[in-house]
Amino acid sequence: MDDECIEDEPLTERRPVTGPHVFGYLRHSTGGTPRHTALTNCLTEYCRSHELTLCGVFTDREPAVALHSPAFVGLLDALGLPDTYGAVIPALSHLGPRPVATERRRRITATGTRLITVRSTRPTAGIGLSFRLQQQGGT
Repeated sequence: MDDECIEDEPLTERRPVTGPHVFGYLRHSTGGTPRHTALTNCLTEYCRSHELTLCGVFTDREPAVALHSPAFVGLLDALGLPDTYGAVIPALSHLGPRPVATERRRRITATGTRLITVRSTRPTAGIGLSFRLQQQGGT
């Protein structure tokens, strides 16, 4: 084997690799631009730390929750794209009130993709994302 080929070949860890493609969804009607930025950053950091590729974020900005809101319909369309792994949301509350959230979860699942929540409702997840990142050496 030629030693020059080995030295010129980049290590796997140094090659750009894209993770599974996901799309974010936010229901944001209060808090203005800083809150929206914080929520988007939360999704971005979660995807980065879990090796997911965040391809876009759909945001509903109306206080009233309609099942067929433009942002949610856009999310469903995006989930139908080839090679899409799923949707990521900060918390289940972003899907809306319980009856709407239940139907939205059903529709996301019907696309054959996954619904990923950053903040789980399970008791073992009470530590929080920022604390887990600090324990692992991140900020």
